[in-house]
Amino acid sequence: MPKNSKVTQREHSSEHVTESVADLLALEEPVDYKQSVLNVAGGAGGKPGAAEEELDAEDRPAWNSKLQYILAQIGFSVGLGNIWRFPYLCQKNGGGAYLVPYLVLLLIIGIPLFFLELAVGQRIRRGSIGVWHYVCPRLGGIGFSSCIVCLFVGLYYNVIIGWSIFYFFKSFQYPLPWSECPVIRNGTVAVVEAECEKSSATTYFWYREALDISNSISESGGLNWKMTLCLLVAWTIVGMAVVKGIQSSGKVMYFSSLFPYVVLACFLVRGLLLRGAVDGILHMFTPKLDKMLDPQVWREAATQVFFALGLGFGGVIAFSSYNKQDNNCHFDAALVSFINFFTSVLATLVVFAVLGFKANIMNEKCVVENAEKILGYLHSNVLSRDLIPPHVNFSHLTTKDYTEMYKVIMTVKEDHFSALGLDPCLLEDELNKSVQGTGLAFIAFTEAMTHFPASPFWSVMFFLMLINLGLGSMIGTMAGITTPIIDTFKVPKEMFTVGCCVFAFFVGMLFVQRSGNYFVTMFDDYSATLPLTVIVILENIAVAWIYGTKKFMQELTEMLGFRPYRFYFYMWKFVSPLCMAVLTTASIIQLGVTPPGYSAWIKEEAAERYLYFPNWAMALLVTLIVVATLPIPVVFILRHFHLLSDGSNTLSVSYKKGRMMKDISNLEENDETRFILSKVPSEAPSPMPTHRSYLGPGGTSPLEPSNNPNGRYGSGYLLASTPESEL
Repeated sequence: MPKNSKVTQREHSSEHVTESVADLLALEEPVDYKQSVLNVAGGAGGKPGAAEEELDAEDRPAWNSKLQYILAQIGFSVGLGNIWRFPYLCQKNGGGAYLVPYLVLLLIIGIPLFFLELAVGQRIRRGSIGVWHYVCPRLGGIGFSSCIVCLFVGLYYNVIIGWSIFYFFKSFQYPLPWSECPVIRNGTVAVVEAECEKSSATTYFWYREALDISNSISESGGLNWKMTLCLLVAWTIVGMAVVKGIQSSGKVMYFSSLFPYVVLACFLVRGLLLRGAVDGILHMFTPKLDKMLDPQVWREAATQVFFALGLGFGGVIAFSSYNKQDNNCHFDAALVSFINFFTSVLATLVVFAVLGFKANIMNEKCVVENAEKILGYLHSNVLSRDLIPPHVNFSHLTTKDYTEMYKVIMTVKEDHFSALGLDPCLLEDELNKSVQGTGLAFIAFTEAMTHFPASPFWSVMFFLMLINLGLGSMIGTMAGITTPIIDTFKVPKEMFTVGCCVFAFFVGMLFVQRSGNYFVTMFDDYSATLPLTVIVILENIAVAWIYGTKKFMQELTEMLGFRPYRFYFYMWKFVSPLCMAVLTTASIIQLGVTPPGYSAWIKEEAAERYLYFPNWAMALLVTLIVVATLPIPVVFILRHFHLLSDGSNTLSVSYKKGRMMKDISNLEENDETRFILSKVPSEAPSPMPTHRSYLGPGGTSPLEPSNNPNGRYGSGYLLASTPESEL
């Protein structure tokens, strides 16, 4: 053999070589197929194709341990929504009755689709762009849409971490700065701040000291420099955690995923020992069965399910893509889903135990204030002392005694009772005061902690827990952005990650102006919900109806070593798509029937008022939704009319020393052209290394001619490592 031949050069070098199939057929010695890998790459002069991707897959980073991976998935799925949104939805939607629709939808939507995302990520070993390009090239825009939604969520989510950082540092003082209203001194006169006196100390601190909020979204008010610095700290922490990929974020997960459970356990024990905690827990678990028939409750439960599990964001796919192919992702799906639900219930117990304590405190305060009013009416002879039961002692007035006295006065003074301005002071009314989202964490819960002994300690622990919960979710969100882009475009990981964090910080300044909280509401409640439902339903359709549920189940059997339950076949094929379609329709109808709005804090009134978004804000909201979903139809149109290649038009064989499929050397000479050239390809070449080859549904050998007109190579050959045999 000539010394300058390609094969001779290859034998003396480990460098990557790309040459024609003719050279290989003429010069390559057959080798054991078990030690070989065939790579089908994109056309010459183009970007790296499947060949380079397959070789890269062998060098792809992997989790150091199964525990690290599970903690990463838990850290991503368990977030701030488990702490404040799930308890709020329980309180709003019938207490224990809300758990029924949530569990039902978790079983028929959450776990099946979570398992689906884990499986495709682990099998294809790429981020969301590569996965959906591979499953169905015409729906490859799903991956790009996932990246955009992750960007939108990451922009405002890190602002919430910034708020938690601000409260964390403010917690290192006694008394806590939000425990009392500030006093304004004008010479010798001391006056309580009017805005605080009308509302409460914690409410005033949140809206005025922390956010310094404007009266509406139209009033920018300039940057809040305190929150700008906190946002910078938040993005610095996130950047340091994700800059090295899973090598750095995996280690962070040991603390960020486990520490919140330590804090929740401590708060649960402390909360159960508080006076009135049982009242709060009983209020939570007392079901209001009529709520179970409300379609709005089911819609909110479904939305919470896929938000809680991180479906559609791409983070689940990104994390699972670093797994070994024989990993039992079915067990992972069930485990993480259960832990997520358990965390939500645990957080709800903690929240309602603490809110039960707070409700008792506020109820006692109400009794004292109204008892003073009654004493005033008695001294001014507005009320007769005969109306007061003889056993009532105003110096030790109980809630029960006040309720009895209130009923007597209301009965006797029926015609003029409203003029007295007395409140019933019912504990149930305090427990029914639902506080949503940030208000639950930064107002209601912080107010309850001011009554704790050693309140600064509990405050530090609480906000450190929020920071870690947010950090775990942000790591997964960043993985949903960086992993697919790095996999697809081969950009430098560290440089791209740092660039994303810097870009997001500057764009995130939108949320740290004085009107920034209203933009957080816009992004959180509206801009991500509809695009995510569209993404998730298209993921389901792409696998179940286009790629094929039977085919997908076969390949899962190959990968896992056992056949998944038939339950998943019916969920993926029929039930989940139908439920998601209903959810999408309901979301669109809800958006049209109820104009989007936000709760604005009016300084002069010291109260919240619900306002509708102005026209320019509505235009921005619609633009965000369109931008998030636009890649899906754009990629579909471009590939449908062959304006964008799917990477399989021109093929070359790429290999390293000694790596070539034995079966190629056995191809007939006339088959070479059929192997290289193809008709209109319908799918992208597989980036996957061979796991185990098996015969397809028809029992045809992978290297025998295919009569399927929709095959990748038309009437050509199907290789053992192509998607038709492996995914």
